[in-house]
Amino acid sequence: AIAAGNTVILKPSEKVPSAVLWLAEAFREAGLPDGVLNVVHGDKETVDAILDEPRIKAVSFVGSTPIAKSIYTRAAANGKRVQALGGAKNHMVVMPDADLDTAADAAISAGYGAAGERCMAVSVVVAVGDIADDLVARIGQRIKDVKVCDGTTPGADMGPVITAASKQRIEGFVAGAAAEGATVVVDGRDHDMPTTGFFTGPTLVDNVKPGMAVYDEEIFGPVLSVVRVDTYDQAVELINNCRYANGTAVFTRDGRTARSFKFDIEVGMVGVNVPIPVPIGSFSFGGWKDSLFGDTHMYGPESFNFYTRRKVVTERWPLPSESQITMGFPTN
Repeated sequence: AIAAGNTVILKPSEKVPSAVLWLAEAFREAGLPDGVLNVVHGDKETVDAILDEPRIKAVSFVGSTPIAKSIYTRAAANGKRVQALGGAKNHMVVMPDADLDTAADAAISAGYGAAGERCMAVSVVVAVGDIADDLVARIGQRIKDVKVCDGTTPGADMGPVITAASKQRIEGFVAGAAAEGATVVVDGRDHDMPTTGFFTGPTLVDNVKPGMAVYDEEIFGPVLSVVRVDTYDQAVELINNCRYANGTAVFTRDGRTARSFKFDIEVGMVGVNVPIPVPIGSFSFGGWKDSLFGDTHMYGPESFNFYTRRKVVTERWPLPSESQITMGFPTN
């Protein structure tokens, strides 16, 4: 936004405001003039003021789907340009020909990194064919080695979740999974971790199906679900029927499967043997369906289009003798 020539109002989440202040201070030390980047704190009241302020021409947001949809609706009604990124339920398909150790490593990294609190976290592993038991066992074995502790502790793999309410909500999904017919293979509540603070360990839930809360809802925490399907087509159907369409991945050694997946899948960002298909800065970032409201993604050319308003100027410099009355469009 700044590179495109705009001044910016940045409102961080009231739950984690510190990093944005560090960012603003770094900009100031780098010489950015006062007033170009402005940090405003607050909650819904502050957001509503931003959405209703006529001098603000564009709004970019990342958060949950209900809030993203609300922000998109209100800002668009006020004539603003809007990109509002919502929730996600990212699937990682593991084909029978995949290297299972590689897939298990990827599931751990993408499922539990940042305590699962990122929009590109893998939250569903789709095991195709008869590999499910083996894959689940390998993931479960690796979970034992995940070190959950304060982030300043050497060797820490995963820290706490953001709030006490978040911890309670995440563990509620785990507690309800078995009652819905799923199998809790590894219960994160029993993990070796600090007893004080908002810590909850990595959880692995098997035999998950659509219709279960642990599958349907964005948990935004370290809970990895495993859905078993028989065929590639069933995996594609499962993903395409999901209301979220942020990111997805397929693990396979077969080029034909990889090529088919790229075209068959209805998701905004696709990885092939890459569990978190986050594009580099020169490409767009954003999902489809309930994962994005608006018609432009973040980053790259689409981002510059979002933060730029085009103007068309037509000029003509006729001689006095060339002046004439014409009822049509001007021509050369």
